[in-house]
Amino acid sequence: MIDMNPTIYALSSAFGRAGVSVIRVSGPAAFDSLTALTPAQKTPPLREARVRLLSDPTTQNPIDAALVLAFKGPHSFTGEDCVEYHVHGGVSIVNGLLTALSRMPNHRMATPGEFTRRGFEHGKFDLTEAEAIADLIDAETEAQRLQALNQLSGSLEELYRGWTERLSRVLALMEADLDFSDQDLPDDILLRVTPDLSDITGAISAHLNDNRRGERLRNGFTCVLYGAPNVGKSSILNRLTQRNAAIVSPLAGTTRDIIETHLDIGGYPVILADMAGVREVYSGPDITDKSIEKIGIERAREAAKTADIILHIFDGAVLPDIDAETFAAIDDRSILVISKRDLMSASVPLVLSAAIHISSLNGDGYNELLAAITAKLASIVGGIGSGAPSLTRQRHREALNNALEALNRVKASALPELAAEDVRLALRALGSITGRVDVEDLLDMIFRDFCIGK
Repeated sequence: MIDMNPTIYALSSAFGRAGVSVIRVSGPAAFDSLTALTPAQKTPPLREARVRLLSDPTTQNPIDAALVLAFKGPHSFTGEDCVEYHVHGGVSIVNGLLTALSRMPNHRMATPGEFTRRGFEHGKFDLTEAEAIADLIDAETEAQRLQALNQLSGSLEELYRGWTERLSRVLALMEADLDFSDQDLPDDILLRVTPDLSDITGAISAHLNDNRRGERLRNGFTCVLYGAPNVGKSSILNRLTQRNAAIVSPLAGTTRDIIETHLDIGGYPVILADMAGVREVYSGPDITDKSIEKIGIERAREAAKTADIILHIFDGAVLPDIDAETFAAIDDRSILVISKRDLMSASVPLVLSAAIHISSLNGDGYNELLAAITAKLASIVGGIGSGAPSLTRQRHREALNNALEALNRVKASALPELAAEDVRLALRALGSITGRVDVEDLLDMIFRDFCIGK
């Protein structure tokens, strides 16, 4: 007979040479394999680390002296019996233990995200918290880490559960009015639910109208270097990335395509883009490679339209002249920068009085520039962990839009039966976010992006 709930195992730390590697085993036979791997040795006390000599039950050859931790379900990450083996991080040791586990009855290698999925299925956390675990693993900056931790704490689940509970009470009253219309019920029963419906609709609408700050923080903010040719954009990119990411040349039009680098600025994830210098390019019949530069300029203009932050670069060596196109593109996303501070010989025009002066040659002004970018990002994100939690995934946004559409239909429903059905649809949409209703079709999509062993 095939056991429909096999015990799973996987390497939970990164593969390769390391000081310590962690192999996790979870399922009904986790303690059986522990006994087989540690013959004639006591099972470690639950939740207490003990050193045990691991041996291959098939060959009797020793594998390693490991630190072993045992967890009895439901008091584990997965909610099942779970054992962790902290072994020395040699490739041979890890392969030896995985091979020994593969020979154990009812054991198999875990699929990506399966440990977390089992935790969800055993009620250890909801889907938003499961997604937060993936975000926490992938976090590269402090702001991303704080957002993931805030979601992992259950902030989103608590918000959506509150709306769900209130809508459930509304639906109960509406159903009572439909099912017991011949009974002695209050005449104003439907009037009682109107304030709640309006309040919840407004709250969901406000939650959606967040300028996608949570998703942008999760994916990274785009910051583009915008200016005329030869104002020093590539030098700024190289200085900020501290490597020669872009070619620097005195020839105008050297940069043709968009060059992107990923940075951590003030704890925020930033995708910094160097682009072609914007200018009018000759397009007559004898045009040669100018057509390539023209394509690059159009791409630069398009990228600036969707950027989160624009660094408008003005050449300090040619002041008081300023590039008209660069100046005309200034808006509330802009940070004004005067480059080549070391070559400035003229006074700064009044319209650029707020600009930051930098020198890529000696690094002057770069701390001020980084502080300005950080402040701009902080104003976009707002306080992480304070106030209402942010949406972090398109899946959440689509479900909330569905709920909002259903609730808006309630107001226009001609029949109470249709109004009740729309409330029910809104509840189902909210439940799909946290995993409280009909989510089997969502699970594979959510957990397939996890690494094996998590």
